[in-house]
Amino acid sequence: MNKKSTTKEDLAKNLSKKKGFSISFSKKIINNILDILKYEIKTEKLNLKNIGSFKLIKKKERLGRNPKTKENFIICSRKTISFSPSEKLLKKINN
Repeated sequence: MNKKSTTKEDLAKNLSKKKGFSISFSKKIINNILDILKYEIKTEKLNLKNIGSFKLIKKKERLGRNPKTKENFIICSRKTISFSPSEKLLKKINN
């Protein structure tokens, strides 16, 4: 199963086909939606009804080890995103 990843360009083309928008307008819509999602996730937990919730997780600095060389190194503190799908979305995917 070697399916390529969906890109913003693919999303814009699909939106353009389904709704009849120009591709440039569809790209603007996709970019604006993604900017809004980034901002909302950065500021707090984001819940999208019938889709799921995104949560920003702050990870602390910790000690890591290269499994091949057994060399220790520091893994920097960072932020990551957690996604939990809604029950409705899971049901639609599984049925």
